[in-house]
Amino acid sequence: MDRVSALDEPLKKSLGPATAKVMAEHLGLHTVGDLLHHYPRRYEERGQLTTLAELPLDEDVTVVAQVADSRILTFNHGRGQRLEITLTDGSGRLQLVFFGRGLHKPHKELPPGSRGMFAGKVSVFNRKLQLAHPTYVPLAPAADSGAVDEDDAASAVNAFAGKLIPIYPACKGLESWKITKAVDAVLPRAVEAADPLPPALREGRGFVPLPEALLKVHRPETKADIEDARARLKWDEAFVLQVALARRRYADTQLPAVAREPVVGGLLDTFDAGLPFTLTEGQRKVTAEIFADLATEHPMHRLLQGEVGSGKTLVALRAMLTVVDAGGQAALLAPTEVLAQQHHRSITEMMGELAQGGMLGGAENATKVVLLTGSMGTAGRRQALLDLVTGEAGMVIGTHALIEDKVRFHDLGLVVVDEQHRFGVEQRDALRSKGKQPPHLLVMTATPIPRTVAMTVFGDLETSVLDQLPAGRSPIASHVVPAQDKPHFLARAWERVREEVGKGHQAYVVCPRIGDDEDEKNGKGGKKKASAAKGKAAEDAEKRPPLAVLEVAEQLVAGPLAGLRVEVLHGRMQPDDKDAVMRRFAAGEVDVLVATTVIEVGVNVPNATAMVIMDADRFGVSQLHQLRGRVGRGAAPGLCLLVTDMPEASPARARLGAVAATLDGFELSRIDLEQRREGDVLGQAQSGVRSSLRMLAVIEDEEIIAAAREEAVAVVAADPELASSPELRTALDALLDTEREQFLDKG
Repeated sequence: MDRVSALDEPLKKSLGPATAKVMAEHLGLHTVGDLLHHYPRRYEERGQLTTLAELPLDEDVTVVAQVADSRILTFNHGRGQRLEITLTDGSGRLQLVFFGRGLHKPHKELPPGSRGMFAGKVSVFNRKLQLAHPTYVPLAPAADSGAVDEDDAASAVNAFAGKLIPIYPACKGLESWKITKAVDAVLPRAVEAADPLPPALREGRGFVPLPEALLKVHRPETKADIEDARARLKWDEAFVLQVALARRRYADTQLPAVAREPVVGGLLDTFDAGLPFTLTEGQRKVTAEIFADLATEHPMHRLLQGEVGSGKTLVALRAMLTVVDAGGQAALLAPTEVLAQQHHRSITEMMGELAQGGMLGGAENATKVVLLTGSMGTAGRRQALLDLVTGEAGMVIGTHALIEDKVRFHDLGLVVVDEQHRFGVEQRDALRSKGKQPPHLLVMTATPIPRTVAMTVFGDLETSVLDQLPAGRSPIASHVVPAQDKPHFLARAWERVREEVGKGHQAYVVCPRIGDDEDEKNGKGGKKKASAAKGKAAEDAEKRPPLAVLEVAEQLVAGPLAGLRVEVLHGRMQPDDKDAVMRRFAAGEVDVLVATTVIEVGVNVPNATAMVIMDADRFGVSQLHQLRGRVGRGAAPGLCLLVTDMPEASPARARLGAVAATLDGFELSRIDLEQRREGDVLGQAQSGVRSSLRMLAVIEDEEIIAAAREEAVAVVAADPELASSPELRTALDALLDTEREQFLDKG
């Protein structure tokens, strides 16, 4: 059997159909290789030897002692049996107890006078110390004398007591010790594991070979074995993933694209001349990186990430104008209709007469900026499609509707994707396929992400970072409002909102849920789902339903905000109604907007200065940061109040405290990720596919990921097809099997 197929053998063959079925259904393990890569979560030590006189209560101990007596007793009117064995080691006495069917084996193996080694947890019963159902190893007497050979006994004792017991991630019907037995059955096959690390790299970094690492991670003799194995296996994961990403980047550089260079005296120059402010140093630097990419004959693949409110949209718009100047079209893809409309409104406002191509009053070199969303009327939609195919429209802003087959472009030169994590790689590719040649691609994230996460989740993109806020942005003060402990704090929060409105400003109130008939429609689970998706707190489960927009708005109008102009905005409203509400709010005709997270991204109303987030503990850290970014966008300082019913000592309160304590999005994204499971970091929670990272922690193992990326780039540059590394190709194929292919940048 060749090396590849040895580990591809179905588990059914080695373990039998019943065990294999449970492993497949509950743990996602199908082959021998899968099981070998199902690593122990931790290791227990049986503990060093303890004398019977010094036994600590409630702790796991290992003792060596002689059996003084052994007897089977009945209880429950003869229906139940238990075996009681008394041990002695000269310093004290200890009772062992076994119940039920498990008592006959120890009764036979541990007669009075025999010695053994016993491990278990010490408890007290009838004022006597005891071990219930301990693990034990009889110590055999020397062959001829009938006495126990002390040397043999001592080495057996040390081997047993010092043993590290692997504890595996288990599931119902398959406890850790059953997994241990299953691993024992396939462990001899570890020698057949193909090693993905090129020999030079492995030796240069002093790693143990893969078969040895697998052996050591499953059956370590010492703690050093575990360290060796972990170091090696983490590297494998980081390296194979980075090779996959490096190959994708390499393949992208081989694609042809039309170079789009700036045109002197074009739209961009006219636009820049009319800007009422100068670009920040950061915006200039990032723009230079983007323009350099656009000027090459290979498609740009760049991630633009930055602080909330750092002016990413302006940077993207200038790139779009450059492409239009060069004769191409630019598309901006937004995750929601509200956001697409918002972008369309703010871009046409920023461009003024430059966006009125073909219209009276339009500038001479103006282009047309069209909006395309799923809910548009037929006539408007038909006109937009026509403008795109004829090239009349240089720019289009839309939602997923842009990806549909019917949409044709005259010459698509640039795709800007806002909020990458809501778009999968398929959507990106579908839009890219609409160009005559692959268009350039710019991806913007709404909240910053730590460097190594960017390297892992968006590893096929080059990264630009905007970390300066534009001049004139005001600081935002954030406070946690403990509504349950201190109701007067909440009353004061509403007073603050009234004060802001009194100064001529506006406010947002954000709730996790819409309310009304939503729960009936979703059934009972809908409510839970909404809360589980938004709230990272486990405490959600047993609480009241999350506060809802419709109910909160009603209470505010009747109570603390009576007399103010209060309106609601949520995802179930008709698109035209949503747009109308946003327009009224932007025009200052609404004082307080009570909304769901539809306002989370890209909504820009500089006059809004206050935000009250109800049930703030139900939102993730990055989401709170993103929401808070909607205020403080003008000259007046912003205020964000995080309302919660969570007790002070809870993790949810600690999370809110972290958000209130800093405005640094990179710091918050780190906190957010440290509190989530690794799979979520890599976007796996949504798709339900097991993450391919079993050992690697994206945040902790920053240095490994950075080093693995460097090595991967070198390997791919020297040998793009990996012809000289068949084992690495095999590992890549396993990572990129159909399900996990998406994992790479589903994000």
